[in-house]
Amino acid sequence: MLTPSSNTVLEPLTARMLAPLYPDVSAHFGRFRVTEIALDEAANRQFSLPPILEAAELLADARCDVIAWNGTSASWLGFDTDAALCAAITERTGIPATSAIIGLNKLLQRLGVRRLGLVTPYTADVQERIIANYARHGITIVAEAHSGLRDNFSFSDVTEAEIAAMCERVATARPDAIAIVCTNMRGPLIAPDLERRLGVPVLDSVAFTLWSCLDVMNVPTAPLRAFGAVFAGETIPPESTTDI
Repeated sequence: MLTPSSNTVLEPLTARMLAPLYPDVSAHFGRFRVTEIALDEAANRQFSLPPILEAAELLADARCDVIAWNGTSASWLGFDTDAALCAAITERTGIPATSAIIGLNKLLQRLGVRRLGLVTPYTADVQERIIANYARHGITIVAEAHSGLRDNFSFSDVTEAEIAAMCERVATARPDAIAIVCTNMRGPLIAPDLERRLGVPVLDSVAFTLWSCLDVMNVPTAPLRAFGAVFAGETIPPESTTDI
């Protein structure tokens, strides 16, 4: 997992969700500097390729089976940025690569989602860019809620109760699914209860990044179904021990 440097949520929650598959599947993490989410040039430079590829090369030393960008920048920078990043990682390391947004978009396609509820900690202009990107790909954001934050570390301070309240608000528009888009937001452990109460899949970023890795490796996700609809499907059983 390639991790934003100021993120404190995704590592412990990934380990928590992955516990039923350990030690057959293990997760390993490398950081590069990301401290704020905004649309200005300085913020966008955080996602330039050289530091990300350097971090990916260090993960390759651990002989991982897949490398994932565990961040959601493509949701506002454009989906093609993750496609290019993953291609560059594979070219540099020889290892298959995926990302949070690649995982989300694959799940949205499999679930047939056309009306999406969006929950993030981001500022209004970032939120608008995400909405526009999905509209260009045939998915309408029918309701949204955001916290108006810019500092990446502060995203982890948004409480589970606040996240649940945002999901409840967007659920009133009856979306096909709700996406919690940010890998430094505390959504994974509350998603299953929200799904039961709201009657709609709640797709959390930390969860769907992990799902995407398991999907690339054809690891069955049924042992993780307690963590929500993201993991409800079955895939081909793994042939050997695998590392993320």
